[in-house]
Amino acid sequence: MFKKIAIGTAAVFVAWLILDYIIHGILLMPTYEETASLWRPMEEMKPWLMWLVNLITALCLVSIYALYFRERNLRTGLVFGLLTGVAWGMGMGYGTYSFTPIPYFLAQAWFWGALVELTTAGALMGLLVRD
Repeated sequence: MFKKIAIGTAAVFVAWLILDYIIHGILLMPTYEETASLWRPMEEMKPWLMWLVNLITALCLVSIYALYFRERNLRTGLVFGLLTGVAWGMGMGYGTYSFTPIPYFLAQAWFWGALVELTTAGALMGLLVRD
C-alpha cells in the first residue's frame, strides 16, 4: 500500500502544480495584479512553502483515501474529490471573502478552482490507489 500512496501522492502533487499554474498563474493573474495591495510583493512570496503545503496535503488526502476507504475505484475517488473540493472551495473562496476585501469574482474562482483541483485529485486516487 505504501507504494500506491507514494504514486498517488506524486500524481496529485504534479496535477496540482499544473492546475495551480493555469488557474493562478494565467487565468487569475489579471485579478491578482488589480488587487496587488492585498498580496505580498513578489520578492516576499514563498513558493517553496506553497509546494511543501501542496505535497503534505496531497500525502494526507491520498493516505486518508487509501487507508480508510474500503471500496477504492474511480467512482469512489471522484465522489471523495468532489465532496472535498466543495468543502475546501467554500472555505478558500467564500470563507476568505467573508473577512478579506477580495473581489467576489475571486471568491468564485477560488471555489471553482478548488473544486476542479480536488475532483482531479479524486480521479487520480481512484485510478491509481486501487486494490
